Amino acid sequence: MTKGMKMNPKVDIFLSKTNKWQEETEKLRSIILDCQLTEELKWGKPCYTSEGSNIVIIQGFKEFCALMFFKGVLLHDPNGILVQIGENTQAGRQIRFTNVQEIVEMDTILKAYIHEAIEVEKAGLKVEFKKSTDLILPEEFQNKLDENPALKTAFEALTPGRQRAYVMHFSAPKQSKTRESRVEKCVQQILNGKGLNDR
Repeated sequence: MTKGMKMNPKVDIFLSKTNKWQEETEKLRSIILDCQLTEELKWGKPCYTSEGSNIVIIQGFKEFCALMFFKGVLLHDPNGILVQIGENTQAGRQIRFTNVQEIVEMDTILKAYIHEAIEVEKAGLKVEFKKSTDLILPEEFQNKLDENPALKTAFEALTPGRQRAYVMHFSAPKQSKTRESRVEKCVQQILNGKGLNDR
C-alpha cells in the first residue's frame, strides 16, 4: 500500500454529493491524510485505517460534524476535547466541530490525537468493555455460560443493550424448562455475535 496523500475516489464521489459540512470534511480529510492513514469509505462515511484497523471516521450530523476515534477512550485527551457519544458507547469518542475555522485552528492538536490513536492501535491496546453489572442472569443461562467459555466470551462482547435483550428474553418464562429451551435456541446466535433481533 502506498503511504501518504492517497485520496480514495469513492470518498471524492461521496464529497461531491454532500452539501452539508463539505468544507469541514475536506479540511479534516487533508489533516488525516497527512498522518499517513489509508482512506476508505465505510458505513457511507470517509473512514481512515492503519494496516487494516479502523482509526478515525468523519461523521456529519445535523448540528455538527465530528471526527470519531474508534478507540478514543484510550487516548490521553490533554485538551479535554473528546466527547462520549452516548452513555452506552464505551470505546468511541468524538471531537465535534461546527465550522471549518475550528478545524483549521486545531490542525496540530488533531494531528497529535490521530498519531496517538495510531500508536494505540500499533501497541495492540484493547478497550476493556465494562460488563453490564445490573443484569441478573437466570440460572439456566448462567450454567450454560459456565460450561461454555466461548459462549461467555461472545456474550460479554455484545453491546449492553443486546445483553439486556437476551437476559430479558431468557428470564421471561415462569418454567425453568422453557427458560432452558430459550437459552438453547439462542446459543448459536450469541456465538455469531448477533443480538436477539439481528438477522
